[in-house]
Amino acid sequence: MIVLSVVGARPEFIQAAPVTAAMRGRLDEVVVHTGQHYDDLMSDVFFRELDLPRPDFDLDVGSGTQAEQTARVLERIEAVLVRVRPDVVLLRSDTNSTLGAAVAAAKLGLPVVKAEAGMRSFDRAMPEEINRIVADHLADLHLCSTEAARRNLASEGIARDVSVVGDVLLDSIRLNLDRARSGARALARYGLSAGGYALATVHRAGNTDDPERLRAIASGLSRGPLPVVLPLHPRTARALAEHGIALGDAIRAIDPVSYLDMLALVDGAVVVATDSGGLQREAYMLGRPCVTLRPNTEWVETVDAGWNVLVDADADAVARQVATFRPTAPRPAIFGDGHSAERIVAALERVGSERRRGVRV
Repeated sequence: MIVLSVVGARPEFIQAAPVTAAMRGRLDEVVVHTGQHYDDLMSDVFFRELDLPRPDFDLDVGSGTQAEQTARVLERIEAVLVRVRPDVVLLRSDTNSTLGAAVAAAKLGLPVVKAEAGMRSFDRAMPEEINRIVADHLADLHLCSTEAARRNLASEGIARDVSVVGDVLLDSIRLNLDRARSGARALARYGLSAGGYALATVHRAGNTDDPERLRAIASGLSRGPLPVVLPLHPRTARALAEHGIALGDAIRAIDPVSYLDMLALVDGAVVVATDSGGLQREAYMLGRPCVTLRPNTEWVETVDAGWNVLVDADADAVARQVATFRPTAPRPAIFGDGHSAERIVAALERVGSERRRGVRV
């Protein structure tokens, strides 16, 4: 049975690794890398660290506008799908890679399994929200990370072929946290001590493409009592330079880091400030307070649990929350038990078997 697995951006590499490991010896995986993230620090290092197989196909879509990037994925992956004719197409996340692949596979009548289905921020100004909605409505089987995601799908009329399998990011943490902590690799490299810094990331287009929002966030991060470590996404670095936004002395900008280094940085931080959906979850899973630099989140469960607070682009509010937000509430196991990959592979086997028997998925 052939599973065509699509990856293209940093979060998808991390999510793919535990599933790939669970597939070995059970399913034949064909990996398609769209090339949405393409340099060493944003792509290759994840394949090396996480023991991901080298892609069977690289679409080399590169950067571009939302429409340009999606169109390249749609055009280039169609030829791969026709050539491979997989039994099932596995998609994940909310990227342009996912959207393009979902449309191409659906038009060819290939079964689409969507992991991380049902995520919703309810903000259609976010390109990622459009990607989520379209991909979910094209999918044949929906694998949700949380019960809230299942409810979101039900409210949109998707109630059949929906399962809650947990969050594969927790699998990845379970498999890699000891490696990340070993020798305090990232902390030693950057001269940091556990409990002595805040960690921040800013990369969403809604923040980086608006100079006033980006300036306010940078100002707020620079005012706190803690030094702030800021791995700089290439988009953010370009925006800071283009708009002449200086980072305060309290902010230490570094190059993008590998998965293991980021895991160690989250684990050692006092607080995390981010606009990343993945980092919100990782902070929760590791018991670190999260200040989300957005007016909304697709991971409302972390807010409801009291471990995540939403802060819009207000410098004073950012500074205050980074300095003071220290939850003590219990953390419910909203993301499962760290064995989601096994459930995903079992679902793939079922879909592939039904397709081979001629059963409509």
